[in-house]
Amino acid sequence: MKVFLNSGIDLKIFSPTEPIGIFILFIGLVFSGMIFYIIYAVSINKESVEDKKMRNERESIQQEKIGKLFPKKK
Repeated sequence: MKVFLNSGIDLKIFSPTEPIGIFILFIGLVFSGMIFYIIYAVSINKESVEDKKMRNERESIQQEKIGKLFPKKK
């Protein structure tokens, strides 16, 4: 265990008051914010304009196929 304490890297450079520590904290905050945004975006289930167009086209094609299979009697 004593081998790790005598390493050549000074662990004080990773403290929150040092530039590397501040950078690590900043990266952690950005990453956490991205994760929360992804969870929020998935939970509200917004459809893009292209998705709505594709869904409407699929529904109209489906209605046409149903109409061909079961024509209305006059």
